[in-house]
Amino acid sequence: MSSTNLGEEIKDWIISILIAIVLAFFIRYFIVELYMVEGPSMRPTLVNGERLIVNKFIYRFKTPERGEVLVFRYPRDPSRDFIKRVIAVAGDTVEIKDGRVFVNGQLLNESYILERTRGSYPAATVPEGHVYVMGDNRNNSEDSRFKDVGFVSLELIKGKAVMVFWPIDHIKTLP
Repeated sequence: MSSTNLGEEIKDWIISILIAIVLAFFIRYFIVELYMVEGPSMRPTLVNGERLIVNKFIYRFKTPERGEVLVFRYPRDPSRDFIKRVIAVAGDTVEIKDGRVFVNGQLLNESYILERTRGSYPAATVPEGHVYVMGDNRNNSEDSRFKDVGFVSLELIKGKAVMVFWPIDHIKTLP
């Protein structure tokens, strides 16, 4: 093999590697990201240590909907991410009484929760540009019921959790 051919081959490899790096960067920052569940707040839907695929692209075209599981930056410390379920969207009124969650006066059917919600939350309307989120493990979740989280601004949302991919025996899609 001549040195000219070797030089061309090395150049082709370098260009291919650079294109792969740029594509990986683009995908990671604009399309999908991988997250690890930390803590018990989303049990039984998600458990500590599971790995998720989060669609970062979807909310550029639509707003979150009730029931979706999403990742957002913790309002008090944007370096931390939280994973919670959307309970109410802008304009909805949410209330918790007698351990049950009501949205717009209708009792939510929450087959996904670990146990009945302790405590209450007075009726409040979700402001424009925000969502109300709760963990599925209601009695062990720091969520919109707490002042440090409150109504979550759409600007803090990183994406929609769409799939558990690890461990392999936990693979599933999310609503």
